[in-house]
Amino acid sequence: MKNEEETSNRPDNTAFTQQRLPAWQPMLSAGIVIPGFVVIGLAFIGVGVALFVTSQSIQVLERDYTAGDESSDHNCSLCVNEASCLCAVHFTLVKQFEGPVFFYYGLSNYFQNHRKYGVSRDDYQLSGDTSYFTDPQDDCVPYQYDSKNRPIVPCGSVANSMFNDTFKLYQIVGGQRKQVPFDGKGISWWTDYNLKYRNPSLVDGSLAKAFNGTVKPVNWPRAVYELDTSDASNNGFLNQDFLVWMRRAALPDFRKLYRRITEGEYKNGLPVGNYSLEINYNYPVRGFGGRKKVFFSNVTWMGGKNQFLGIAYLVIGSLCIFMSLVMLIVYAKYRFPDEDS
Repeated sequence: MKNEEETSNRPDNTAFTQQRLPAWQPMLSAGIVIPGFVVIGLAFIGVGVALFVTSQSIQVLERDYTAGDESSDHNCSLCVNEASCLCAVHFTLVKQFEGPVFFYYGLSNYFQNHRKYGVSRDDYQLSGDTSYFTDPQDDCVPYQYDSKNRPIVPCGSVANSMFNDTFKLYQIVGGQRKQVPFDGKGISWWTDYNLKYRNPSLVDGSLAKAFNGTVKPVNWPRAVYELDTSDASNNGFLNQDFLVWMRRAALPDFRKLYRRITEGEYKNGLPVGNYSLEINYNYPVRGFGGRKKVFFSNVTWMGGKNQFLGIAYLVIGSLCIFMSLVMLIVYAKYRFPDEDS
């Protein structure tokens, strides 16, 4: 009986089930491994040099404008005790800032990656489902309802804390200010604008009526359907600045795209001269020890300035070359006589 069970459980006598298929296994000898490490090392060093040199060619201008700091570059120290204040950052370009120029705002010591902060939102609301306008999800607490028990749309901590400083850039020419045009179209992720977020259907041709019975987030000056008073199509959950903010940062020090400079006589970049960045200072950061910065940058085929990637390739390539030399020395000193045959 036992022999019959063993026979019934035995795999078929085929090359596949009995693992008799032909196979190839490399014989790793010093003559293969050492040159392989050299080739890989040289390739990594070549890529690393290209990345590092390209990164070095990218221009970046950074200015900190946190209120409370005395600086000759800005007068935002006047805004330390003001809820809303107008200040300016001044800078001079001694070299053409090649275009297209990207303008970012940056925050530090701001943990958008905190778990409770990240889940404090209602994705059903943000997808345009009006049934969740009057009954927001519990994840939005404490920004689910206002003090009068009216539903908040969009609800949650992420939306409520949306960055609301605004900027205007001027070039100083002959003592007169000449505004540099900002382009705010298409600054969000394509997937966010086209797939993830949706405005509710219009009611009697009005987006505002779709939000009847709801209130704006506590810290917002205007409702979501009035975020852009100059462009009616840039309102609601598809507002570009809103989409950029809702794409949370992974690290506590981050920057987010605010505008591009791609139009008019500045499409090829910012010429040499004096500039003034006018800031409507609204966003508080002193309460959590944060800082606010602005960045001007251009890009290349590898993206923005990132020295780490080039350095990483150079380090790995150098280690490969070093290990090949170590293996060559060991092989030359301890090789066996039969390896020469």
